[in-house]
Amino acid sequence: MVRLLVMTHGPTILAIANQKGGVGKTTTAVNLAASLAALEKRTLLVDMDPQANASSGVGIPPRSARRTIYDALLGEPLSEVIADTKIHTLKVAPASQDLTAVEYELFDENRGSHLRHVLTSEAAQDFDYIIIDSPPSLGVLTLNVLGAAHRVIIPLQPEYYALEGITYLMATIDRVRAGLNPDLGVEGIVLTMWDGRNRLAHEVADQVRGHFRVFETVIPRNVRLSEAPSHGLPVLLYDVQSKGAQGYLTLAKELVYGPEAVPHHSAEQGAET
Repeated sequence: MVRLLVMTHGPTILAIANQKGGVGKTTTAVNLAASLAALEKRTLLVDMDPQANASSGVGIPPRSARRTIYDALLGEPLSEVIADTKIHTLKVAPASQDLTAVEYELFDENRGSHLRHVLTSEAAQDFDYIIIDSPPSLGVLTLNVLGAAHRVIIPLQPEYYALEGITYLMATIDRVRAGLNPDLGVEGIVLTMWDGRNRLAHEVADQVRGHFRVFETVIPRNVRLSEAPSHGLPVLLYDVQSKGAQGYLTLAKELVYGPEAVPHHSAEQGAET
């Protein structure tokens, strides 16, 4: 069972992280943020990946933003960076390829704390939730993400190498907790690209549940989730009736209201083609 996250002051800051690529990390960041916004939670999506896929996934194409999170990390006000999306309760702090330079430009002794400083600014306090999309590698950007977050949500594709990748990520989280962010915790693992007809998926899911806290909600393998980014839309705006959209809406409800908000059948759904 996933512990319900309750913060008494300021926004709840959640990092979406997995050092393994191709597990639905950015898809989860974009669509969980959009789903929280659909629940009327004031939500800020922060894109910390130089590929800027989360930004384009909510309608901010690469190099179209006047200011990006890169500028905020270097001292620009966050209020000058935040951009609107097509969901009135969802804002975004977009990324750009300039983030690749952060490794060389943030070289002071607080190099892992710049994002935390940005997200304690007055502009950040306007939100209920801040969802951060992290890069799929360990470096100063990921350290900033984990240094700023209250909790981590880990997307996981149920495959043979899943547990190995999670072990590495947990070790990274432990190192961050030991120094940079003692209060950092894991909110839960969310199973992505789920196909309930696949016996291996069930076997891996059982192993993961035996070792880690896992959300009741699973996100099915779904063609609409793959198509939506090419239209610059969260799947909720692309096809709200799709299993992918409904999966992320359920995940948002579980995060906000607890496991009792999850219909029993949500863990039994198969893939949609």
